[in-house]
Amino acid sequence: MAENISALQWEKRNQTLEKHRFDRLFLHSDEQSIAYYQNAMKRAQEALLEQFSQNNKPYSGLSPEAFSKLFNYTFGEVLPEEAGEMGTLIERIGETVLKHSIVVSDPACLAHLHCPPLSAALAAEVMISGSNQSMDSWDQSAAATVLEQKIIDWLCEVLGYGQQADGVFTSGGTQSNFMGLLLARDRYLQRMFNWSAQRMGLPPQANKLKILCSKQAHFTVRQSAFLLGLGDQAVIPVDTDDKYRMCIKDLDRRIKELQAQDLRPFALVATAGTTDFGSIDPLEELAVRAREHQMWFHVDAAYGGALMLSERHQAKLNGIHFADSVTVDFHKLFYQPISCGAFLVKDRNDFDLIKLNADYLNPEDDEERGIPNLVTKSVQTTRRFDALKLFISLQAVGRKTFGEMIDYTIDLASETAQMIQDDPALELVNEPEINAIVFRYLPQDSKDRLTEQSNWINGLIRSKLLQEGHAVLARTRVNGLVCLKFTLLNPRTSLDDIRKILNQVKRIGGHLAKGTGE
Repeated sequence: MAENISALQWEKRNQTLEKHRFDRLFLHSDEQSIAYYQNAMKRAQEALLEQFSQNNKPYSGLSPEAFSKLFNYTFGEVLPEEAGEMGTLIERIGETVLKHSIVVSDPACLAHLHCPPLSAALAAEVMISGSNQSMDSWDQSAAATVLEQKIIDWLCEVLGYGQQADGVFTSGGTQSNFMGLLLARDRYLQRMFNWSAQRMGLPPQANKLKILCSKQAHFTVRQSAFLLGLGDQAVIPVDTDDKYRMCIKDLDRRIKELQAQDLRPFALVATAGTTDFGSIDPLEELAVRAREHQMWFHVDAAYGGALMLSERHQAKLNGIHFADSVTVDFHKLFYQPISCGAFLVKDRNDFDLIKLNADYLNPEDDEERGIPNLVTKSVQTTRRFDALKLFISLQAVGRKTFGEMIDYTIDLASETAQMIQDDPALELVNEPEINAIVFRYLPQDSKDRLTEQSNWINGLIRSKLLQEGHAVLARTRVNGLVCLKFTLLNPRTSLDDIRKILNQVKRIGGHLAKGTGE
């Protein structure tokens, strides 16, 4: 029978057999493919749920070195020669990686702006990864492009922007802050020197360009400055008041100094929710200064932007609508899985400063035909459909419940601050404006003890809490003093959880102060 089959037919049959070898590895309409996908997803869910149900602490306490040895013992090599069985593989990952990961949903996980993700958003992640839309061009995302734009329009409206506003989803605050200063630089060069940075690079006057921000501003302001070719010396830090907000008086002084030196302040960055203290700069007053001195006004609301959903606290963002651009993160107080953020501008024409067209991706005639390609608004090309998880969360939870969760964490922070203030063994460093609290353990007779010893004790308290798995707290430094920090994003955290953690802080601190260790 084989003699009656032509060489071409043999080749076609072999190609078909070869193709079917890979069919099950990808999600499509074939039954084997669907079964393989369903098994993989089921196993992954089981592993995640098993580890979450077993974990009653925010971290196992395993050291980096111990985990490295465990990984080597369990997996041996990163890329084996032969395929592994899916069930066994995921079970091993559960017993190694998941078991020794930070449990961000635990009420005692309070270190960073790192939120527990909503289950609705986790469901959206399945659809986002499975459909694998790329948000750079219409023919790679279609409906996803329209949905992202609708959410951007809603965000602009909630912030108080007009019809001319626009925006784009980003990976988070780092990218959004960079985009704000990128547009600020390029618009200033265009207006003041008739200079196109896109075509001509930096002008000779570039070393005169300066950015003003508070001393509590996010480090990405400095990072953006050197990435933009200005050097971090271009960033002029402004003093803060007793609530760690930008001091208007010192800002005025800094501007006068710069002008007297023939330097050019082109951007003013306000922070609505500083990383350490959650402080919100005086946005309305800063907007006036920016307008008076022809500076681009950027508001980094990566942390505090969620206050727009709270009826009780949204007034803290008064003046944000004056900003030329705004950073908002959704993987903080919007409870989204990492990563998910947005960059918004008051005038969509400012995006023209970074606009580029490529024939293979977003040809100019697409615009003439009304085809939306979002790549012209982004410094990324390939982007995930992260707008879907925010949309599903907003629809599933609703504004009222979102606002109540945010209000709860702010109330919890206020009550926690009072608890710390009333305890002679602890020192409160800031009155929380949102839900971040900085504090210290005070060794007995601390006034007579060296600052170095106090710093050592507070630093070690954090390390021991993590090592024991009791709590994940942050550490920062204020005026040379090592401090501990609660970031109370989790609406499941109770005052009783806080009380238990503070008791652990005092227990460990007391042993260390006495020199007895643990």
